[in-house]
Amino acid sequence: MLEGIIRESTEKQATKQLKRDGYLIANIYGGEAGNINAAFKKNEFIKYVRNKGTLSFEVKVGDKKLPVIIQEYQKHPVNSDLTHVDLRDLSDKKKEATFMIPIKSVGTPVGLKNKGVLITNVRRIKVKCTPADLPNAFDLDVSKLDVGDNILVRDLEAPKGVKIVTEGRVAVLSCIKAK
Repeated sequence: MLEGIIRESTEKQATKQLKRDGYLIANIYGGEAGNINAAFKKNEFIKYVRNKGTLSFEVKVGDKKLPVIIQEYQKHPVNSDLTHVDLRDLSDKKKEATFMIPIKSVGTPVGLKNKGVLITNVRRIKVKCTPADLPNAFDLDVSKLDVGDNILVRDLEAPKGVKIVTEGRVAVLSCIKAK
């Protein structure tokens, strides 16, 4: 479980001091507890998020344990260093909300042997569901894709209780001819 601290002050000087001390500024929102201004050790946060097996994970802030999902993050424009993260509280398992679910390709396309390249057009798909029905990812079998073929959003099968919000005509993965 990832542990963080509650920020007492949200003023600019206090935030800068936390960043100098190696903390990542975070906001946790959307739950019954209301908005929580938090901070996590940056290196621990990155290491934990990279090694997690599911889309949602648990954090401990102060004396509260909350299941959360990364809603959005911000990076420094020059050095791509993580500067801020927004976490959504998933405590209310029955409340329906929109989430961005990642796409994972499985297999090797036939088109690669025919001088093609696999292109990922969309990295995440917007869905509407409850946190209890939240899938970890959409696994797409790309082994039958040849040059000129693609997988559209309408070709995806949503798990039970999940409604895909992204338009059906959007291409998710494509196999195009290499130049």
